[in-house]
Amino acid sequence: MKSMLFASAMAVALTAGTAQAGSHLLFAPGSGDFNWESYEALKSTQLNGEQVTVFGPWLGPDQKLVENVLAYFGEATGADVRYVGSDSMEQQIVIDAEAGSAPNVAVFPQPGLAADMAKRGFLSPLGEQTADWVRANYAAGQSWVDLGTYANAKGDKELFGFFFKVDVKSLVWYSPENFEDAGYDIPKTMEELKALTDQIVADGGTPWCIGLGSGGATGWPATDWVEDMMLRTQSPDVYDKWVTNEIKFDDPRVVAAIEEFGAFARNDKYVAGGAGTVASTDFRDSPKGLFSSPPQCYMHRQASFIPAFFPEGTSIGEDADFFYFPAYASKDLGSPVLGAGTLFAITKDSPGARALIEFLKSPIAHEVWMAQQGFLTPHKGVNTDLYATDSLREMGKILLGATTFRFDGSDLMPGGVGAGSFWTGMVDYAGGKPAGDVAKEIQASWDALK
Repeated sequence: MKSMLFASAMAVALTAGTAQAGSHLLFAPGSGDFNWESYEALKSTQLNGEQVTVFGPWLGPDQKLVENVLAYFGEATGADVRYVGSDSMEQQIVIDAEAGSAPNVAVFPQPGLAADMAKRGFLSPLGEQTADWVRANYAAGQSWVDLGTYANAKGDKELFGFFFKVDVKSLVWYSPENFEDAGYDIPKTMEELKALTDQIVADGGTPWCIGLGSGGATGWPATDWVEDMMLRTQSPDVYDKWVTNEIKFDDPRVVAAIEEFGAFARNDKYVAGGAGTVASTDFRDSPKGLFSSPPQCYMHRQASFIPAFFPEGTSIGEDADFFYFPAYASKDLGSPVLGAGTLFAITKDSPGARALIEFLKSPIAHEVWMAQQGFLTPHKGVNTDLYATDSLREMGKILLGATTFRFDGSDLMPGGVGAGSFWTGMVDYAGGKPAGDVAKEIQASWDALK
């Protein structure tokens, strides 16, 4: 873990990479189908060399991607905007804030730490105007306001976090060729998904590949399943209270969501290799059954990153594709999406910091990253044709169609639970332990932290 202060990091910023006024712009203003009007509008804010420091988690190729975006802010406003990345960002930003050497803007990989820093008085509120903007311009806008709203040092709730760059987890991966050969249609509801699961079994196939193995983190893939099922069986406020333990882990509603996962994972007919292999199969290996001949399975529920573990040469959109992990038509809970994302927060207030948040509202800030790679946005005002790939565009549509967005619940729980007893409990459950007993043990571990 690095121990240097942000001020020290800034001393090597030129070698780490900077995005400043005068930098080469990746896409020339006026070219393509970008929203150049939003870029031109930025020029009404002139910062004339004011340095704006940004500290975040992105390194290597990802750092270049964000610098390409920040270059437009610098070019339009005259700001000297500098980004520094660190793989220990979450530890370092606390040190920086406590030392009084925080950057102007920090990029948080998840809301928990931002909420802690807001409570300690280390973040500046973004104001009700920004909250109103998010409600109006982001799909499921109130969800994003809620995710960025925390108690301040006085205990009053304010908007502190602006989400920019999102990941989607509510996805089911499949082989279009296998579906076509078998005559299967993409299910639009959870009822249809369960019917398809039974149909595949009736046809002599195996519907699902599921693996929970992940070394010391074994069990985490099941937490995503349970979180998705919570959002599909309960209202968003129940999910929120569960994540904060206002609703206990052994509440019947939570136990029922665990059992919804078990309806898939603990049925020998539903899972490649049988239910007994779920806990021991590495999550990186589990989707490979989609590509065997004949297929070992037809579906695999996993987040947007999983193609990194598909067989080499797999073409997304041809050899593999995905669909939205659907909601129950009978429960009238809309179209919830589970995911993650990064949020920008002001850690050292300045005109430049405020202007950067305004820049992040502009379509051009989103479109420049969309046209590169690895970026999804709930911004309703962007040109979705600019997504770099068809798969990103389709994931973007899922985000835009969301009625509710919720952050990965285990990431919001205390580490001893969300990255501890929840993981191990799901392994025990996959191995046959009753959901109620598992839930009681997880709750006991949470109580022990207090």
